[in-house]
Amino acid sequence: MKDVHFGAGNIGRGFIGETLAANGFEITFVDVNEQIIDALNEKKTYTIELADESHKKIQVSNVRGINNGKNPESVVTAIKETDLVTTAIGPKILKFIAPLIADGIKARKEAGITDKLDVIACENMIGGSQSLKKDVYSHLDAESKKFADENIGFPNAAVDRIVPLQKHEDPLFVSVEPFKEWVVDEHQMANATLKLKSVEYAPDLEPYIERKLFSVNTGHATVAYTGKYRGYEDIGSAIKDTAVLTQLKKVLKETGDLLINKWNFDRSEHEAYQKKIIGRFQNPYLSDDIARVGRTPIRKLGFDERFIRPIRESKERGLSYAALLETVGMIYTFNESKDDESQKLQKMLKEQPIEDVVKETTGLNDEKLIQEVIESYKKAAKEYQI
Repeated sequence: MKDVHFGAGNIGRGFIGETLAANGFEITFVDVNEQIIDALNEKKTYTIELADESHKKIQVSNVRGINNGKNPESVVTAIKETDLVTTAIGPKILKFIAPLIADGIKARKEAGITDKLDVIACENMIGGSQSLKKDVYSHLDAESKKFADENIGFPNAAVDRIVPLQKHEDPLFVSVEPFKEWVVDEHQMANATLKLKSVEYAPDLEPYIERKLFSVNTGHATVAYTGKYRGYEDIGSAIKDTAVLTQLKKVLKETGDLLINKWNFDRSEHEAYQKKIIGRFQNPYLSDDIARVGRTPIRKLGFDERFIRPIRESKERGLSYAALLETVGMIYTFNESKDDESQKLQKMLKEQPIEDVVKETTGLNDEKLIQEVIESYKKAAKEYQI
């Protein structure tokens, strides 16, 4: 079996690659990082280490790389011949790989290949694969769209594994947390017969995606923004601060109440899930920079993202969102010199009325909620790094 995987970074190699290799796949990594691609083609293998007391090492073999910036035609050929396509490149980059996937679909059509193929976007976003599908279809003519409708699936997925920013002498070596979760929407699959071991297939993915996004992603970002606000540089140091841990627990209580109300999760099971998440953030073997976890604050402030969406939906249901709102205020103070979005946000705050900035970044049109965000920001800005 063959997979074409877009994104040869730590998550691609340390999570998706490991899972595919354990299922017997040959993996073609597609990336523009020349050092990584060259190393993959030279070694044909790499090592993963679990970030816990065991330090267990896992070998991933039968891998190669293609630099899509230099050899796009090779990517198209690989897609034409593959059994599965996966991505782990970040939500913002999906639209840039859409033309290559579209060309791959056209190549399959021209070659008369009607074997069913699924394209799974393994990203931290709701509806990632379906979003990618829209971008891909924008590059297809009517006949190719018909072919894709009949033979290509874009099943949404929920993925969860912490793979921190890291540097090693071996550019392919990657350290990952032991926990991992990958759930795929089986109703959107074209090839229902291809199911991976250790991957869960669900009839309705939305509850899983929201549980992960509003618990792990909202929680991790809360530690980052609260930690940065209080002067910390890494997650491990920040979460040892009682104030940061308390803020995390308050936020998870609010998102948990929303998830239980919306999806009828069992409260005791969900609280156990939250406890496990907190333990993962406290893992002493994982060193994650706040600059990495908190990067792209404008995206994370989005209308359907990890803070504003649960705030909106909690308000609609008459549930508390005070801690979420307080964290949002801190996000606007996030000033990271190496992150372009952070610098853009700070520039906006200096040059534009705060109300315009809040409306632009959050997409909110609820005036009361907009004013609450503004007041939260003003309070945070006044007390920054107390």
